[in-house]
Amino acid sequence: MNFDLETHDSISIVGGGIIGLCVGYELSKAGYKVVIIDRDPNWSQSSAQKNAGMIVPSHFIPLAAPGVVKLGLKWMFSRKSPFALSPQLNLEMWRWCWTLYRHANREHVERCGPLLRDIGLLSRRLFDEIAEQLCIPLERHGLLMLCQTEAALHKESQTAEQANSLGIEAEVCIADRLRELDPNATINAIGGVWFPQDAHLDSKTLLTKLRDAVEKNGGQIVQGEVQRLHVRGNRLAALELKDGQTYSARSFVLSGGAWSQDLARQLNLRLPLQAGKGYSFTMENVPELPALCSILVEARVAVTPIGNCLRVAGTMEIGGNDLRVNQRRTEGIIESFCRYYSAFKPENFVGIEPWAGLRPCSPDGLPYIGKLLHLQNVIVATGHAMLGLSLGPVTGLLVKQILADEEPAIDVKPLAPYRFDKRYKV
Repeated sequence: MNFDLETHDSISIVGGGIIGLCVGYELSKAGYKVVIIDRDPNWSQSSAQKNAGMIVPSHFIPLAAPGVVKLGLKWMFSRKSPFALSPQLNLEMWRWCWTLYRHANREHVERCGPLLRDIGLLSRRLFDEIAEQLCIPLERHGLLMLCQTEAALHKESQTAEQANSLGIEAEVCIADRLRELDPNATINAIGGVWFPQDAHLDSKTLLTKLRDAVEKNGGQIVQGEVQRLHVRGNRLAALELKDGQTYSARSFVLSGGAWSQDLARQLNLRLPLQAGKGYSFTMENVPELPALCSILVEARVAVTPIGNCLRVAGTMEIGGNDLRVNQRRTEGIIESFCRYYSAFKPENFVGIEPWAGLRPCSPDGLPYIGKLLHLQNVIVATGHAMLGLSLGPVTGLLVKQILADEEPAIDVKPLAPYRFDKRYKV
């Protein structure tokens, strides 16, 4: 094939989930000609379509943290636990698990804390701007971390102390304070931590508004599955879709979520990534409606009020892009939720179909954001795990700055997409 790069000045973005749309929004707003290519523009498989909708600068501790491996091994033996590892372990998954193990230490957390704080707080400020520009309701009530045991409360209190030392507001609460913060909810917890800078919104509304804004700014959103990447010299020349269509561009952004690893392989890049499947329920008829979003600490379940509905989400099933629903895992989510919010019973979930989505997880708990060394016109933006929605706006800003050869607002060197590929170490 012959691709004439000089006649194409658009930016092609692979993936139209929350990251791809945030990148497209920033670039189209800046005057770039944007084409977003997505296999599923209605987001039925996107992890952002029905997720908890939380904006959480409070999440400054990466997935790879002390104790996560031990806890994961413990949970693997319970069919209703919030964690599972695919039984079909392949070499890539073993490498991913080994890299996670190597990073699950205190030194890694201490290195990541300031970085995750900076990108989290900047993204939170950008959400204020996006909410105003696109008329999106943004609930600024904060987040509650709810604990039912003294051990969990002690650990969360330590996290709150770390947060305050980093400049992230956190308040340790006893049960009476929890009731004061959210008098609408009957909360069964001995205490918790309130992060007042956190917020939440309806994730689908955000996706819809971003897509509309990209198109209003002259961008295109194309349905199609990228099958081949055509490289010419030290540049990516074009994308070829499954139906044979090709898209050339001056620059490309790889933000394909859980499917990014296969595309990176075509670019001769080792990008360790595993899909982390999660589930959610959206209840329309609720006995009571909490005002604040929350995370149920021991159960690892997220709870978010969205309008007059309530969304309950949880589970991390690592391995494969399989979207089938595991009934036992969803039962575990329901049972855990009802233990913390005693006005609810499992019967409230009868007839509600669980939704499943895939999160792209890097083994060190940091996203991949940056330009490739061996292909001058490719930027990677993926691997955000549970923070995809929360870090969407800051990712869009960083990609725009990288593309324009500007000094990024955040040092992106620790987020380099080639950090696990020894061939490209600098």
